[in-house]
Amino acid sequence: MADATDGQWPIMVHMTQSPLAQFDRAAAVAEGVIASTKPDQFDEPSPCTLWSVRQVINHVVVGNLRTLGTVTGQARPDPGEDRLGDDPLGAFRASVRELRAALSVEGALDRTVPTPVGERPGTFLVLMRVAEMTLHAWDVAKATGQSTDLDPGLSGQILAVFHGVLPADREGSPFGAEQPAPPDATAADRLAAYAGRTVS
Repeated sequence: MADATDGQWPIMVHMTQSPLAQFDRAAAVAEGVIASTKPDQFDEPSPCTLWSVRQVINHVVVGNLRTLGTVTGQARPDPGEDRLGDDPLGAFRASVRELRAALSVEGALDRTVPTPVGERPGTFLVLMRVAEMTLHAWDVAKATGQSTDLDPGLSGQILAVFHGVLPADREGSPFGAEQPAPPDATAADRLAAYAGRTVS
């Protein structure tokens, strides 16, 4: 992602609610999609190359727990560690609950913390989770035949952020090259296409 510009972190520019309110919205989107995923769909392939639906959900849960470790100084799970057990939805809810509580501690959002792109305020970590939970909720919804019309306002704001921070050349990044989106695409579809997913 880009560096700070004029003292403001670019990922915050288009976010119109408080970071924790955005976090709650993204968590609700992801929880709804995971709750609607049938047990026999967890092994289905997902739009994330080489990842099943279960692996996408686990990636989100581990991401939440790794962020929790960064915020609290606790141990962080390995990226590939399975944290879902036999209750993916329960594991997701627990990770959100624990991370939300840690982020709500006074000063947590203002403290400078390490991130994948260098030291940033805690707010940056929150908004990274907002983008991750929303985009991967689309992955799971797409893979399991659910509606991809996921919180248009939130999806549109994240897309605006991505337009400002994702380079055209994304080699070596977690995002693929921008893909086309059909004229009737939802805001979440357009977000997914911009992040490199095939949406049509």
